[in-house]
Amino acid sequence: MLAYRHAFHAGNAADVLKHVVLLDVLARMTAKDKGLLYIDTHAGAGRYALGERMAQRLGEYAGGIGALWRRTDAPAAVAFYLDAVRACNPGGALRVYPGSPRLAASRLRAQDGMVLFELHPADYRALRAEFGADAQLRPEDGFTGLKALLPPPTRRGLVLIDPSYERDSDYTRLLGCLRDALTRFATGVYLVWYPQLQSLESTQLPRRLKALAPAGWLHAQLTTAAPRADGFGLMGSGMFVLNPPYGLHDALRQALPWLAEALGAPGVARWALDAHQP
Repeated sequence: MLAYRHAFHAGNAADVLKHVVLLDVLARMTAKDKGLLYIDTHAGAGRYALGERMAQRLGEYAGGIGALWRRTDAPAAVAFYLDAVRACNPGGALRVYPGSPRLAASRLRAQDGMVLFELHPADYRALRAEFGADAQLRPEDGFTGLKALLPPPTRRGLVLIDPSYERDSDYTRLLGCLRDALTRFATGVYLVWYPQLQSLESTQLPRRLKALAPAGWLHAQLTTAAPRADGFGLMGSGMFVLNPPYGLHDALRQALPWLAEALGAPGVARWALDAHQP
């Protein structure tokens, strides 16, 4: 949706969960020498200046990366994520939040590839300035563009699907996109971020995703806020991983309780982690 700008929400608690999972998965996949293709269907701008107007308007980063910035007691997966964000902030002050493409690029190697989809003209221009020729940039709808890339030549790939969910149709399109992707590339690793909302579409999405993943899945949830009386507002977020790499479950079992304590409102914070491996 062209009205959506992730800069308003960059670095919030939902970004923390998404990027902890993303970096841990990439670390496990790049432990093997064979190259992989990283695909981001809704890439955003690449990085976000936290002092600028859009980030300051809501200030959500203060309850996400800002709350963790000085912590030195993080479990391994969170510490790995914090190191990656700190590498984008030389000097020690938190000024910039790296989006998924920049964090992924910090883990990718010469034998790997990266394809970034972004429809918003301003964010696409920011991606071009950020990456130049270091990634394949596509000003296209990632839901429809993904199919042309699967399977990748190396038969190893990681796909991050992170739409805005501002339209109910995003839920339907997500499921259709994944169904088609698994038909083309059943062994790929797929990461799906979704918001914890009080809507029927949000609450039913995990069950629908599980039905698409007979080869195995992992589902992580981090709740940081209470439901609002008006039925709106973000309570937390979830990460659903199809074909999760070995070791991810144990890493998140250590990370999630710590994140809930660090980021969640007292009396409200909770986490959940379940998985299925046939």
